[in-house]
Amino acid sequence: MSTTTYQSDIVAWANEQAQLLRNKQFNLLDIEHLAEEIADVGKSEQRELASRMAGLLCHLLKWHYQPARQGTIWQLTIKTQRERIKRRLKQTPSLKYCLIDSD
Repeated sequence: MSTTTYQSDIVAWANEQAQLLRNKQFNLLDIEHLAEEIADVGKSEQRELASRMAGLLCHLLKWHYQPARQGTIWQLTIKTQRERIKRRLKQTPSLKYCLIDSD
């Protein structure tokens, strides 16, 4: 039985909800908050991708408009961000649609 509320301790609540799911005790689940948390996972992934894209764009602009300051650190950052974006898109293919969505 779930003893921790979503508002009082989200980590303990999440662990309890996971255990309820594993035990197939569906009638004890906090459905409203579970749905909210699942939706937030997707939003978190989108924010991470947007952050990586912004960091990459920033460094590419610096590279282009400040050639005198080009250095190994910027080059490494550009390479790293590109690799992480590529890996994120491979792990979560649906994020590709966030890149082209006009909303």
